[in-house]
Amino acid sequence: VYSGLTIGPFVGGLLTQYFGWRYIFLFAAFLGVIIILTIAPLARQERAEADGEKFDYAGSLIYAIALFALMYGFSLLPSWPAVLLILAGIVGLVFFVLRQLKIPFPLLDIRLFRENRVFAFSNLAAMIHYCATFAVTFLLSLYLQQVKMLSPVQTGFILVAEPIVMALCSPFAGRLSDRFEPQLIASSGMALTVVGLVLLMFISPATTACYIVASLILLGIGFALFSSPNVNATMSSVSNKFYGVASATLATMRLTGQMFSMGITMLVFAVILGQHTLGAADNFLLLKSARIIYFILAIICVFGIFASAARGKVHK
Repeated sequence: VYSGLTIGPFVGGLLTQYFGWRYIFLFAAFLGVIIILTIAPLARQERAEADGEKFDYAGSLIYAIALFALMYGFSLLPSWPAVLLILAGIVGLVFFVLRQLKIPFPLLDIRLFRENRVFAFSNLAAMIHYCATFAVTFLLSLYLQQVKMLSPVQTGFILVAEPIVMALCSPFAGRLSDRFEPQLIASSGMALTVVGLVLLMFISPATTACYIVASLILLGIGFALFSSPNVNATMSSVSNKFYGVASATLATMRLTGQMFSMGITMLVFAVILGQHTLGAADNFLLLKSARIIYFILAIICVFGIFASAARGKVHK
């Protein structure tokens, strides 16, 4: 996963500089087709743990529509249609949860959240951590290209520092979580993420590339220490039958956290920049917005530390 994240900024920078940003989406679509063709034969070989259980198509549709309304609503903030879509998404999720509590074969077993403390708080910590970190790459990309006047390729070379560190440190963090409690390691990782976000609050037009890279390295270490142990704790907290549900729930928490992260970013930009577009915004206003966003994300991540620590012990 982190190897892909490592290659992404560099490839994205090359495509943007030499072909245009639209080719990033074409390239992603091409990779998606290759992945589908690769995993389709493997999926047929999987042994189903829930043979005989009916699939909740209606619940799946409700869940998909609710998530779409939430995510699309956040992308439209701070407009009134955004508020209406977000409210509709929340109502849809409430209806989905009530449905899952009633049917015999739920799409998502809500009891996992009510009766499994490790599962519930691990997913909450994941959502908070992705909320606190997802906007960083977007903000630094704007800063490096608009304030520091770097090319897309140069920007990609700097941004690649974080995923490289994540790819190098994640296997070590995973093995560490097999020996020690994931709650301690993951919480320590979130604490390092807070420090990295605080460092980014002090960037200015005169900030050196070394300072940015050092902050990204710290964020990368924090992300690695959090992610692998958190996944370990989540998957270890459920039986084999629920591995698919646990993995899908983590993925949903990741996307939801990323959605909140960009929603917060767009809200701050709307308040500080007003009618100015990002491309035409004054560097002072852009940096002011970024500092406020980093501060908000750091505060959110502090709450994530407590959520991570509250999950309890995994190793008996």
